[in-house]
Amino acid sequence: VSKRPKMRYVAAYLLAALGGNGNPSAEDIKAILSSVGVGIEEDKLAFVMKELKGKSINDVIASGAGKLASVPAGGAAVASSGGAAAAEEAAPVEEEKAASDSEEESDDDMGFSLFD
Repeated sequence: VSKRPKMRYVAAYLLAALGGNGNPSAEDIKAILSSVGVGIEEDKLAFVMKELKGKSINDVIASGAGKLASVPAGGAAVASSGGAAAAEEAAPVEEEKAASDSEEESDDDMGFSLFD
């Protein structure tokens, strides 16, 4: 069994909890997933259910948020005021680019729609 279950089981668990079921069962998760045509791997579902058994969903979310807070998100804060001046100079270029992008986008579909 992979120790990294797919998010579909966790998402279904959260949907059940959001719907008012404070302690969703494996059958509840199966019903949610099968209603949208998603296949179920019993071993992964069992792993998720084992990990969440007896835990408050609010506590699980709070614990996960604490873990995410320690993950670097990329990018760094500007340490000097010189960065602000550079950002001001770059802003007009971005605005011009945005205007030209919208013109190009209007020509991209050439009369065809995704749903035609």
